Amino acid sequence: MSARPVKRSLTLKGHRTSVSLEDDFWIAFRHIANERSIPINVLAAEVDANRDLETGLATAIRLYVLRYYMALKDSS
Repeated sequence: MSARPVKRSLTLKGHRTSVSLEDDFWIAFRHIANERSIPINVLAAEVDANRDLETGLATAIRLYVLRYYMALKDSS
């Protein structure tokens, strides 16, 4: 696994875009999409729609993953 960010392709609002994410964040993001039974592009669109305009998409995805797992930990 790479600790360096790798460009990943996504489709948002019908347009191709890319984000640079580390393998661990990408794997976790895909896992969350699978847990929610939604395509990764749908989850990415949700994150995109809810992010602060000053926050980049890759950062918003990392924060989403972090908050998701922190909420799981807090609920157990």
